[in-house]
Amino acid sequence: MRTFRSRPAPRLRLLTAVLTGLAAATCLGLAGAAPTQATPSAGSSAPSMAADDPVGPRQDGFLPALAYSALHPTAVPTGANDWNCRPAAGHPRPVVLVHGTFENRYANWAALAPRLKDAGYCVYALNYGGDSTGPLMATGDIPTSARQLASFVDRVRAATGAAKVDLVGHSQGGLLPRYYLRNLGGSAKVAKLIALTPTNHGTSLWGLGLLAHLFPGGDAMMESSCPACRQQVTGSDFLNDLNAGGETHPDVTYTVITSRHDEVVTPYTSSYLAASPNVSNLTVQDFCPADRTDHVDISYDPTATALTLNALDPAHTQRPAC
Repeated sequence: MRTFRSRPAPRLRLLTAVLTGLAAATCLGLAGAAPTQATPSAGSSAPSMAADDPVGPRQDGFLPALAYSALHPTAVPTGANDWNCRPAAGHPRPVVLVHGTFENRYANWAALAPRLKDAGYCVYALNYGGDSTGPLMATGDIPTSARQLASFVDRVRAATGAAKVDLVGHSQGGLLPRYYLRNLGGSAKVAKLIALTPTNHGTSLWGLGLLAHLFPGGDAMMESSCPACRQQVTGSDFLNDLNAGGETHPDVTYTVITSRHDEVVTPYTSSYLAASPNVSNLTVQDFCPADRTDHVDISYDPTATALTLNALDPAHTQRPAC
């Protein structure tokens, strides 16, 4: 039986401090969002790998992956973006990985992408919502980023011949696809959305949302530097509109995976979607009580990975080994 590697409190504090610093810098305009990265159209030819997209090594934690991506901002996680991949009968839908705010495809998915590839999936990961020359992505306007996701999904479908894909997202990457599904026709092209610690009902951004509101001009500064930050603050117009009239689409299956130790989406239950026959709301500690994973590191957590694999392939469900 695999032994769970508990994370010491100092590392949790360090992970939080790193992301808090990045968030603060962006919201104060020190790392302002650059023009949105373009995504190739669905009809464009897709080589196996672009020359400027190096394949990065596997990682076992978010912090080393983020550090690597700081030096290699266009890095692709091992196993992802093989445009010659053809889905096997056992896994007929490609998996598209959608990273979170202040992250990028490599920092988020340097462990899960190769794990999915080893399990027999065609795996794809995009960078969106920011400057492709830097590691801090997903700061741009969420509807604009959703259109990038829509283009990328169309490109994946065209390359693989698959009618639908499955989406796996972290934080904003679990929220943004809901806009795509609801407003951009994504429900006809997506079978499943698996969301790790999604911001479905908002976040205080470690209190920065309230701070920006209280500081004269703070809201405008956040809006110009990180529109996605403002849109994810609890009670935002974007969230109110997205969640009005039903949170899910009946043709899509939703799985939310969260942690009681989430320090970003608080309370952690605000990640959950409204109860519905096509919704599963899961918490890693219900399966492994000693699991200490938090918001930042959950895409590297073995329990969350097992639950993700189960959601993708429920016919071969296995209980996580704690």
